[in-house]
Amino acid sequence: MRQSDSAIRLDEATFADELAVRATSAAARSIAGAQVSGVRQLAGGASSLTYTATLTAPGVDIPVVLKVAPPGLAPVRNRDVLRQSRVMAALAHAPGVRVPAVLFEDEGVPPRTSPFVAMNLVAGECVEPILDEAREVASMPRIRARYLDAARILAHLHRVEPAKVGLGDESIVSLGNEIDRWTTAFETAPPDLQGDYRTCAQALRGCMPEPVEPVINHGDYRLGNTLCEGDRVTAIIDWEIWSVGDPRVDLSWLTYFTDEAHHPAAPGVEPCGTPIIAEVVREYEHALGQAVPDLTWFDALTRYKEAAATALLIKRARKAEVMPAPFRRMEPALPGLLDEAMALLGQ
Repeated sequence: MRQSDSAIRLDEATFADELAVRATSAAARSIAGAQVSGVRQLAGGASSLTYTATLTAPGVDIPVVLKVAPPGLAPVRNRDVLRQSRVMAALAHAPGVRVPAVLFEDEGVPPRTSPFVAMNLVAGECVEPILDEAREVASMPRIRARYLDAARILAHLHRVEPAKVGLGDESIVSLGNEIDRWTTAFETAPPDLQGDYRTCAQALRGCMPEPVEPVINHGDYRLGNTLCEGDRVTAIIDWEIWSVGDPRVDLSWLTYFTDEAHHPAAPGVEPCGTPIIAEVVREYEHALGQAVPDLTWFDALTRYKEAAATALLIKRARKAEVMPAPFRRMEPALPGLLDEAMALLGQ
């Protein structure tokens, strides 16, 4: 082992040990005699660090998840784990909505110590079927059932009135704000990944639909940001970019990860077993109790958003010199996403 590797592992072990001490202190503030031990980092997570641990107290012995803001970086935007904790706590008792239970949290003293939130460990696997290399006929009925369950849960999420669960002070993200957000992302992307984003943004602005009542949006709602077991979704996770805004932003994003949408990051042309888009929308509308208008415009926004977000991810991957296979597939496809958006807008 190189000395640098040894130092990195030592730092990771030290951070985990310190986190266990801090988590024990935070847990003890609300649970008498609480102890947190066995802190172990999980792989993955682009904007925060995730650990598993064991919470023990008199009559309590449960696995927990600790989500920690990255050390040395300001805990803002998608790194603001306390904001993620806020929305999950607000939704804890919302009918039909499944989220991990927030157990305790700690604000930390940035940049010396990072904020973290502790949640119960929900059973389930986290897989995005459309991006999965495996294509097994036997798994298709399960994927279909999970997808339709996700559509129903999304409708239940969108039925929650923000003010009634303590989120009435959240700023509303307008459709113009949505366009601005992803335009800003394009402006920082490498030129070869930008395409003609300015023309696309202008086209989106030129025909924005009438707004509807704002709801709590996840922001990246798809099966890959849920935990699933059997035929059902057990929890919605990864609330990094949640907001209060137009519900059709989430619904269109969910439909984009179906076989029918032909996502360019998919590993091949073989289907994975998702329902068709019309079925997803119908299931959502039935659970919501009303029809959803003007989805085509949101499908165009979805492609604009996907192109911008992926351009940033590819930019980071190039810098790290580690390019995941889905990003390699997406690189040549980004300009085409803008073409699709323009076609959906009739331009």
